[in-house]
Amino acid sequence: MFERFTQGARAVVKGAVLHAQRLGADSVDDGHLLLALFDQEGTRGSFALAALGAADRRESVERALEEVRRRGGLSQADSDALAGIGIDLTEIVSRVEEVHGAGAMAGARGTNGRARWGGGVPFSREAKDTLSASLRMAIGRRHRSIGDEHLLLALSARGGVVAEILADHGVTLASVDRVLHGTPGEGRAAS
Repeated sequence: MFERFTQGARAVVKGAVLHAQRLGADSVDDGHLLLALFDQEGTRGSFALAALGAADRRESVERALEEVRRRGGLSQADSDALAGIGIDLTEIVSRVEEVHGAGAMAGARGTNGRARWGGGVPFSREAKDTLSASLRMAIGRRHRSIGDEHLLLALSARGGVVAEILADHGVTLASVDRVLHGTPGEGRAAS
């Protein structure tokens, strides 16, 4: 599949690996793909982010991603659902961090930011699913190659914490589709 990626999409994938390594993550996830999309210039994906005003709010996106990592990957919707049954996630995170240190719920940091012996940081199931969804986005639009815009479409369509963060910053499947193709994104599934 990687041979079908445009130069921009390949740069996003490679950039996601670098972000994962920089953050000391054990695997590349959708958050790393999103950060790498924000690094791009002069691509269709970067155009969509700029047109929707998200490019100017990168720091806010980064803070939101860090907060999700701090909460152990739980979305705001998850936090709200737990609050509905009397569980204060903020209090739990605070108590865990009191005992185990700041960022304790952010996940294992076994590689200490270094690539593993024999290779780099592996892709999580989530990130692999996003890459597959980007292929389906391209095929569904009858595009011959997979561009970074297809990665953005996939991230906004798949649901989960990254889609939630994107939506909080005005980036939804419908808005990205409208900016890129002048059509609503309704009814175009990615998963």
